[in-house]
Amino acid sequence: MHNWKRQESYHLLLFLLSCVPAQDRQLSLSAMELPLSTSLSCFSFLFFFLLVLSVSSEDRASTPPRGWNSNDSFSWIISEAEFLQNAQILSQKLHAQGYEYAVVDYLWYRRKVPGAGADSLGFDVIDEWGRMIPDPDQWPSSRDGKGFTEVANKVHSMGLKLGIHVMRGISTQAVNANSPILDTTTGRAYEESGRVWKAQDIGLKEKACAWMQHGFMSVNTDLGAGKAFLRSLYQQYASWGVDFIKNDCVFGDDLNVNEITYISEVLKELDRPILYSLSPGTSVTPDMAKAVSGLSNMYRITGDDWDTWADVAAHFDVARDFAAAKMIGSGGLLGTSWPDLDMLPLGYLTDPGSNEGPHRRCRLNLKEQRTQITLWSMAKSPLMFGGDLRNIDDTTFSLITNPTLLEINSYSANNVEFPYVRGSSSSRGRKHGQSRMYLTSMEETEVEVLGLTSCKDPKASGWLVEELDQDLEQICWKENMEGYREPFCLYKRNSLVESDEEIMYGSQYQGILHLLASENADICLNASPRRKITSSEFTRGSFSHCTRNANQMWEFHSNGTLISSYSGLCAIMKKVKANAGAAGARSWIATGRTGEIYLAFFNLNPDDMVIATEISDLAKALPGRSISSCTGKEIWSDTDLDRPTNDTITSFVKSHDSALYVLKCN
Repeated sequence: MHNWKRQESYHLLLFLLSCVPAQDRQLSLSAMELPLSTSLSCFSFLFFFLLVLSVSSEDRASTPPRGWNSNDSFSWIISEAEFLQNAQILSQKLHAQGYEYAVVDYLWYRRKVPGAGADSLGFDVIDEWGRMIPDPDQWPSSRDGKGFTEVANKVHSMGLKLGIHVMRGISTQAVNANSPILDTTTGRAYEESGRVWKAQDIGLKEKACAWMQHGFMSVNTDLGAGKAFLRSLYQQYASWGVDFIKNDCVFGDDLNVNEITYISEVLKELDRPILYSLSPGTSVTPDMAKAVSGLSNMYRITGDDWDTWADVAAHFDVARDFAAAKMIGSGGLLGTSWPDLDMLPLGYLTDPGSNEGPHRRCRLNLKEQRTQITLWSMAKSPLMFGGDLRNIDDTTFSLITNPTLLEINSYSANNVEFPYVRGSSSSRGRKHGQSRMYLTSMEETEVEVLGLTSCKDPKASGWLVEELDQDLEQICWKENMEGYREPFCLYKRNSLVESDEEIMYGSQYQGILHLLASENADICLNASPRRKITSSEFTRGSFSHCTRNANQMWEFHSNGTLISSYSGLCAIMKKVKANAGAAGARSWIATGRTGEIYLAFFNLNPDDMVIATEISDLAKALPGRSISSCTGKEIWSDTDLDRPTNDTITSFVKSHDSALYVLKCN
């Protein structure tokens, strides 16, 4: 039983005993009978207590979470005043529509001074135990060790919940300072085996976050001291009143299952429920996510999403794959977990990694914004708005509060991509009236790129060693070894110890390889890119100068797998759509609470299209239903179907736009 439930059960036991006269109490509660003289007030209070217990026992994230996150509008420089202003508007204008989380994104502990940036070193505010605490100049209420307590109190008074962003493990600054580790069970420095343990004992320097190398590194969770540090972090967040934690640089290419697992255990035992979110989502596959979905409540499945059409369109394939794998709404941490398509970069924004606050409008046009919010809703992604709420316009507000979309997002079922559509160019959108058929989602061409996957994936066993001469070998993807295509190969070199410090931990990497782009160049393959990438970016492998870093360490196994020492994931050559995001008629389908069918058409083409499907095909995506005719309404144009139709649903959809039908079908 979880800690908060144990406490409530204990208080209930004491209460029951207090209700019974002393002469009627027996040693066994199971045999105890309440006398008729027990007061009505006692039963009334008991009813109230059980009601509170049932509410507090509700599953976490039973529907996709909604809220506001500061990153897209403020990057890392948001102040307490700016945050609370946005929270107030969130409460007044969006809380009624289910937007309940106000989330402070990354680097709330970094001092806003010259030289500080997204990956700078030495500008963070840490306490005596090496834990990040809010910068008091940006967050004045945090002074005197209060952390986010007063901010949380204010957010809670607005009817909202407070979220914060944290990074993997421990900060480089704390390791450099060799801070002692707090043992929360004693309130003193952690001791084991007759000595005090410090940050340098638990920090894994070779596992620094690939895209924030100066900022944070993993901790050794095999050590009691490593666990004690993580426990002290998350217990502190709970003591501040935090309700939501976004844990970054632990998922995707940066997967850290050990930390995720232990943090999940800590969160289960806290006295308050905290939703647990994982990030980033680069290279995520359903197989990879299955290892952590039960340990979290939401997890990113793409790179960062910004306000470009390429980023929006890049979400279609990954959303399809997670729906097909039945990952939408699967079991999560004390409740449910949701694949996360990232924040909605709409409204008034900043730029990625900027040292500047909101200063520009969203670059997506209205059609593209409609497509984004429609896909996010049909895929049941968490909805985290990213624009500055102080400058939200009526159009943006109407998009993110559209009642049909919110109903779909929270309560629809059987959400999957619907492949039975056809699309052709429309004479209404072409100068000379030619008709042209476009690719659908079933017909796109593919190219191979280097990525990562779960080592349980049978496709991961695709590598072999090729001996070029006595001292030179290559590791090649064997599926490319036959035919006319040039195979993808990397030069194999034993990883070298380069310094005394590396010798200290180098023994654990005996037999580990560097993989080089060419025989003579000192350029090695990275498991994770050394910068944050967006949803639309992919490469055939990221390379940089060879270093003694786990991000460049690989282990080749005789079963043909190539395992990253950084994430424990396996390298794989995978096929991606060469024109994903560039062309195609796409569609999604779902069912509603009262039997309605939701059908969305998406035009990913540069030209306007007519998209159509047969009524008889709807049942192919909805097992157990037989459909002969439908009536309904298209939401964005607010038009009814002219008459009940039993043959075809056809829609004219402008370039990059969408159509959304609510259908009643027989």
